[in-house]
This record gives sequence, structure tokens and C-alpha cells, in this order.
Amino acid sequence: MDDVIIIGGSFAGLAGALQLGRARRKVTVLDTGLPRNRFAGHSHGLLGHDHKPPLDILAEARRQLARYPAIKLVSARADSVSGAIDDFNVLTSDGESLRARRVILSYGVADQMPDVPGYAESWGTSIVPCPYCDGFEVAGQHWGLVWSSPQSHNQVRLFHDWTDKLTLFADGHDIPPDIQADLARRNIPVVDGRIVEIAHHKGHIATVNLDTGRKVAVDILFANPRNKPSASLHESLGLATVATPVGITLKVDERRQTSMPGIYAAGDLTTPFLPSVTQASSQGAMAGIFAQQSMLV
Repeated sequence: MDDVIIIGGSFAGLAGALQLGRARRKVTVLDTGLPRNRFAGHSHGLLGHDHKPPLDILAEARRQLARYPAIKLVSARADSVSGAIDDFNVLTSDGESLRARRVILSYGVADQMPDVPGYAESWGTSIVPCPYCDGFEVAGQHWGLVWSSPQSHNQVRLFHDWTDKLTLFADGHDIPPDIQADLARRNIPVVDGRIVEIAHHKGHIATVNLDTGRKVAVDILFANPRNKPSASLHESLGLATVATPVGITLKVDERRQTSMPGIYAAGDLTTPFLPSVTQASSQGAMAGIFAQQSMLV
């Protein structure tokens, strides 16, 4: 029996495995090799790894974990989790049955691309969700923001640290009158109509095309499409979730434990706003530490 099985081997999962391996706890990491930020050319804001391709960072992390004999990395999907604290059973896509005292869920989320031509092709290149991840490289340029919820109003204020050139796309949403008044006071133009196409060249935006016939040129477009967990294990386990404007996240306590004793969670699966590799790595490390401490005798 393992001490911990980690489901999801991106930044959160590998950070948890590192802490557990250094504590000489036996851990197996199951991963399908599809990290959320695989579409991004570079990862930003991660201390010591700023402006490196995310897949390169993960590859180096896996090489470093190889020096810990207690860590096993397995390329497989977890199909089910059953059991209870101190005796969980995980069935993999290879038909293997694994047992562990604790489980860490770090399988992340998958972004749901709208059915707009050019959107998916530009995702991670010139359509991005997070100013902390990509804002510095395009500071001072003309930014676009797709309205998704009242939280978009906070982003308008946030973006001011990077640029004074911002256009807000309503994209068919009704923006409350008080927010419209504030946007007018800030001289933020609001473009009505639904986005029907992203005209681009190899992922780099040329114009945002609207159903009104209008075409608006921007240098970068910030958007927060809906997302959903990359697996449904939390549903079969009946874990508590939290609703957000773009999807759901798993509810965890201050020790990163979910509503089921012995199951912990970390990374984008638990992050409702502005997820990043820094947050995911920190949460994964803490989940590993708290899982280890919960097994002390």
C-alpha cells in the first residue's frame, strides 16, 4: 500500500510528490500528460523559472523527482476512487488497482472554448486569462477584455497597472447601469454585440469580429471561458464544491483537505480566481505536507 496516491501530475501534483518523497513517504503519481497551460509558449511569475516553457519546467521537475526512490510516476488515468481514509483504492485506465492511505486530487480543469472561429487557435497565445501571467509582456499595448461576470469590473481596475488602452467587449451580456457609468467615467469604451470570429495569424489576433459587422483591432484579448474539472472523480466521491462565475472548484479546508477525510486537493481544481503555476505549486506542496502530517503516529 502507498502512503499517498496523487491524481494529476502537473505543477500541483509534482510539488506534492516532492514534499512526500523528501519525507520518505511512498507515493504514486498518476498523470495523463495534458497540463492546462500546455498551450502557452512560456510560463511567467514562477520564481527561478520565469519565462520558461511550461512543459520544459515539468520535464525538469520529473527528472529531479527521479532521485527519490519513494516516488513513482505512472502515465495512466485514474478511473475511480473508492474506500475510506487509511484504505483507498484507485483503479487506473490500465486496469491496475492501487491502494493508499491518502489521496491528493490535482487533476486540474479543462477550459471550454466557445464555438467561435479562431478562438481556440488563439488560446494561450493572444487570448489569455491572467494579467499576472502574461501582462508584463504586453504592457502599454491595446488590451481587450471579454465581459463574463461582475468580476470583469474588478479586472478593469486591475488592468490599469499594465495599460491605459482597454476596450471591453460586452459579448451579448447586459452590463449593469452602475457599472456602465463607472466604465464611462474611466473612459473605457464598451463594444456591444456578440463575438463571432477571432481573425488571427498563427494565433496572433488581427481583429475581434462582431455580429454587428464591426471589427475591433486589439493586441491581446483577456477572457475567462467556462471550465470544468478534467475528471469526474470528485462527483462519484460526493465531494463538496463551490460555484464560481466560470465553473466549480472543490471545497477544501485550511489543510487542503476536501469534505471527505483523507482526500486532499490542490491546484486549479481548487482555485476560483486567477490560477497560476505559483499558486498550484504552493497548494500542491501544502497538500503533500498536510497529508504526510495526518499520518503521523
